[in-house]
Amino acid sequence: MRLRVTDSADPDRDPVRVIDAALDAGVRMIDTADAYQNEDLVGRAIARRRDDVVLASKFGLVWHDDVAEGFDVRADAEYVRQACEASLRRLRTDHIDLYYLHHRSDTVPIEETIVAMTGLLDAGKIGAIGLSNVTAEDLKRAHAVHPVTALQEQWSLSARSIESTLAQTAAALGITIVAHSPTSHGALHEPRGHVRTDDAKQATLREIAAAHEASVGQIALAWVHSRGPSYGADVVPLPGTTRVGHARANIAAASINLAAVELARLDDAWAMTT
Repeated sequence: MRLRVTDSADPDRDPVRVIDAALDAGVRMIDTADAYQNEDLVGRAIARRRDDVVLASKFGLVWHDDVAEGFDVRADAEYVRQACEASLRRLRTDHIDLYYLHHRSDTVPIEETIVAMTGLLDAGKIGAIGLSNVTAEDLKRAHAVHPVTALQEQWSLSARSIESTLAQTAAALGITIVAHSPTSHGALHEPRGHVRTDDAKQATLREIAAAHEASVGQIALAWVHSRGPSYGADVVPLPGTTRVGHARANIAAASINLAAVELARLDDAWAMTT
């Protein structure tokens, strides 16, 4: 689960309640990043149950208002160590179970970054290495230096570029795929979300949702849950949540078993375009 919460007087948005609801339901992974600027809050929220949590965080994005994309990437060895120490302090823990490079660097060879992350492993500061926003070639080069445990990339009905080569590469290397934004940042929860979708596509989602007495967002999430067998990989959807109610609905989606004909309808309606 990706925690997208802030301090709030609303009990349904209380970060401790959101964490507790997820953990009580069997969720173990809590995902954050220094770039999300909520590690302090996550650290407070998980403090009572740190041993129950597989804590994931990320480093590498440095916000800059004066650059085109709004951020630079730092992946040099010195910064890897600095970023990890800073995250450990904010998260109030002595180790991060899964630590990701948040985005590939165009200037620092990925081998250098992985060597530095291996040093964090040896020191017991992290438990496993992850990568995010990388290419298939990056993944292979990194894995040759040290085994990569997880690859975090966007994967949803409306964002399927991972299926071109990256998913196959991860599967071949035995790397778990953590699929972030499985409902396209919430756009698939509503007939007309933040990204406007074709009516026929949304109609397919609505029809299948009605058959399962579920929401369209839950069906979109269940579709991501189904991707693993198709690629011979472990696929872990990572929906973001701001509320206890949202967390429970996301968790319930894991129990929805879509029939082969339903999966085929969704695949066809939301076919990947090149």
